[in-house]
Amino acid sequence: MDWKEHISINPNICHGKPCIKGTRIWVSLVLDFLASGDSIETILQEYPHLTREDILACIAYGAEAARERFIPIAVTASE
Repeated sequence: MDWKEHISINPNICHGKPCIKGTRIWVSLVLDFLASGDSIETILQEYPHLTREDILACIAYGAEAARERFIPIAVTASE
């Protein structure tokens, strides 16, 4: 699947944040829901105009972003 078919970035929509095409739903919002334990099915119930492919595209976009950018985190000693 090509996430670019489902995600758009437009400086005039949501201040240029990546959104699901045709909506103002941020990719980061969908990823936050998934990270907090919500299932794809739950998100689809809350946002019935989204598709499973839209949500998978958000995950793919997040993976692509992680490959391109590192967020520093503290390193802890292993036990």
